[in-house]
Amino acid sequence: MAKSRLFRSTMVVSSMTMLSRVLGLLRDVVLLSVFGAGGLMDAFLVAFKIPNFLRRLFAEGAFSQAFVPVLSEYKEKYSLQQVQILVSRTSGALLLVLSMLTVVVILIAPWVVTLFAPGFADQPDKFAVTAELLRLTFPYLLFISMTAFASGILQSYGRFAAPAFAPVLLNLCMIGGALIFAPMFDTPIMALGYAVAIAGLLQFLIQLPQLWQQKLLVAPKVDFGHEGVQRILKLMLPAIFGVSVTQINLLLNTVFASLMIGGSVSWLYAAERMSELPLGLIGVAIGTVILPSLSKSEAQKDDVSFKKTIDWAARLIILVGVPASAALFVLSDVLMQALFLRGEFSLRDAQMSGLALRSMAGGILGFMLIKIFAPAFFARQDTKTPVKIGIVSVFANMVFSVVFIGIFYLAEMPLHGGLALATTGAAFVNAGLLYYFLYKREIFRFGSHWKKLFAQFIIATSAMVAVLYVMLPYFPTADAQWRRMVALLIMCAVGALVYGVVLLATGFRPRQLRHG
Repeated sequence: MAKSRLFRSTMVVSSMTMLSRVLGLLRDVVLLSVFGAGGLMDAFLVAFKIPNFLRRLFAEGAFSQAFVPVLSEYKEKYSLQQVQILVSRTSGALLLVLSMLTVVVILIAPWVVTLFAPGFADQPDKFAVTAELLRLTFPYLLFISMTAFASGILQSYGRFAAPAFAPVLLNLCMIGGALIFAPMFDTPIMALGYAVAIAGLLQFLIQLPQLWQQKLLVAPKVDFGHEGVQRILKLMLPAIFGVSVTQINLLLNTVFASLMIGGSVSWLYAAERMSELPLGLIGVAIGTVILPSLSKSEAQKDDVSFKKTIDWAARLIILVGVPASAALFVLSDVLMQALFLRGEFSLRDAQMSGLALRSMAGGILGFMLIKIFAPAFFARQDTKTPVKIGIVSVFANMVFSVVFIGIFYLAEMPLHGGLALATTGAAFVNAGLLYYFLYKREIFRFGSHWKKLFAQFIIATSAMVAVLYVMLPYFPTADAQWRRMVALLIMCAVGALVYGVVLLATGFRPRQLRHG
């Protein structure tokens, strides 16, 4: 991919992701307003989180990170026919494994719920609804994994728009399910289960026309003995753990939260969704775009281009990640009140969600750095290092969870805040160790130009935080929701303006974001 296309591709992915995130925010407002926090909403979130977790683990995580480098190598070294055979054999293996997994999980859904939400076991009605919802939502994993497979092919050929647009369909289906179809069901929340499964199928179908254009819409064939499939599996098995440590940690939080007071799962969900907004807009977008570029540089043994790509990605990540973390920390309560305080979502729910967001906000930068550091290893077909780091991070999360829950308990603070803080700590352990090994192996290191950049970002962020704190007492907590929304938008706009102006005043210039 030419350097001039790298930034443009990032903007395509980011703009599509922006649309998806805005609709995702609207989706969450609708869901929490219609179903509230706790009760059956907790049941749906657990049922949806299981296939969603596996989606990020297998589809967007380990599989994509293993498949794209191998596909890129085939593109460079072999004919179109050989690439078609690789695509056919890989899709056949993926379909077989996921179909078997889907059937098994549908059959043993109650046992799966017991594993992931042990706290529901003493609430028979809630447990039964969760198991039924899991049966409805789990086929989503099959469809979305095939979507990720198709997206990986298209991204390797520089086609980013359709893969980036696909998540929009999930949000539209869930909004429609909640507002239109939920009243038609005896148990309204069940409509969301059907909406998730249908969305997964639609996301896959919209990839097919562009696959046809690339002459890569080929029939699946099972052949685990194919050289490319074996290499993908060899890379994928350890990467399953390494690339999605953040998701494992969040899932562990769900297990712990199911044992806490009702509403804890929903409060953590609301906070996670807000923390994922900057992560999705920039972190995921850049991570998606740079993997094919890094894989190509590695295939061509171009170390200079490899390092420049990571450095460019890091500039964009830190430019956004530092102020985003700070702003979400300062505005956590007003964000929850402005966006979600309506219908069944009470002021207490907003405050509890705000506490979780404050605890998670600091980790946003860590999450975003993982998105660019991990692909540097996967592009080199090194999955062992991220796996080892992932193991350390998961254990760190467990230790942090025990420690922070204990501290919050002694301080008589809501325990779910300790869980959120543990996730933040684990993210920085993960990102820090990834960078340590990149530095140690001379793959990438922050050069001398970063001293000035770090100073500029910190000064500008400090000015933004100061202005936000001055504005905070004037937030109209008791007014109508539209007034709260307007006030929030004004605060965000003023904060962003101050950050940009001060950044320019320190000598930072947009040309410093150019690749190369």
